Amino acid sequence: MDKPGPSSFLRDLYRYFTPGERALWCCSAGAVLTAFMLFDRRDYMTLAASLIGVTSLILDAKANPIGQALMVAFSLLYGIISFRCAYYGEMLTYLGMTAPMSVFALASWLRHPFEGDRSQVQVRRIRPRDGVLMLLLSGVVTVVFFFILRAFGTANLLPSTLSVTTSFIAVALTYLRSPLFALAYAANDVVLVVLWVMASLTEPSYLSVTVCFLVFLVNDSYTYISWRRLQRLQQK
Repeated sequence: MDKPGPSSFLRDLYRYFTPGERALWCCSAGAVLTAFMLFDRRDYMTLAASLIGVTSLILDAKANPIGQALMVAFSLLYGIISFRCAYYGEMLTYLGMTAPMSVFALASWLRHPFEGDRSQVQVRRIRPRDGVLMLLLSGVVTVVFFFILRAFGTANLLPSTLSVTTSFIAVALTYLRSPLFALAYAANDVVLVVLWVMASLTEPSYLSVTVCFLVFLVNDSYTYISWRRLQRLQQK
């Protein structure tokens, strides 16, 4: 029997995604590349982070653990980008919280495959006590980070603090394998769009990052729809 070659792998990868998902990824990557060409053309780290991010999200929509692995890479790059424009809240959030918690989320997803299928995680409903604990912890994290960010002289302190809160809730729900994680990330995307619009008022090249998070907002919205559909299918 012939061994599967690169063409076979690419064909299987192509079939793995629905036509709508392929179109979503192409449009997302196209928007990121267009924004880079229009507003930046210099910061290839931002471009790489954005492309890794949109790829991560389309895999997250399939409940595929590889999406979480790519989120770790995105978090590291985005933390560096945030540091360069004095968004220390974003830097601390992604390097100190999102990246490590994405590692734990990846481990959780790998430990809970759906019926032994490593390419799809078992979706679950969060229990009331999980929700209460998560909200209590998010409150503590918000207060602690507010004073830390203020001490660092973080630009746009209040929206930066709100970004910490939404990010924490998002990664916690990701670890819990709840479809609600996508809605939490969508809320975080809205906050980040506001932050980067503010930054672009003084540095127009940051508009490319703004477009990136607008694209993320669309993808996270689709991820929620996809996970709800997966949840219904798995329950059957």
